[in-house]
Amino acid sequence: MRLLHTMLRVGDLDKSIAFYTEVLGMTLLRRKDYPEGKFTLAFIGYGNEAENTVIELTHNWDTERYDLGNGYGHIALEVQDVYKACEDIRARGGKITREPGPMLHGTSILAFVEDPDGYKIELLSPKRAD
Repeated sequence: MRLLHTMLRVGDLDKSIAFYTEVLGMTLLRRKDYPEGKFTLAFIGYGNEAENTVIELTHNWDTERYDLGNGYGHIALEVQDVYKACEDIRARGGKITREPGPMLHGTSILAFVEDPDGYKIELLSPKRAD
């Protein structure tokens, strides 16, 4: 078995695709409309689906936004330099919700970014001790 993808429901698919591709540097791997079901699926990631886990963005045509609830946590991305990644993300219009620095009660360097729908993305250094 292997982990294939994580699905996120998004209100504005084009805005979400732009965020993940232009701000976080992912690639749009495929996109397909399902007119009978009134939804579109878009798959994004850092590599092809045959070898990498990706994110599925689901846009239901009649829904503009979702209540994120309190069960969802975050998606984590490994970056070479958390501080530099935050600078780059901010320069491309991304929203940093937790500035880079050591983990509370730990030593791993991390930061958090928020996507257009409010989903949290954690940025982590490859050298993690926690």
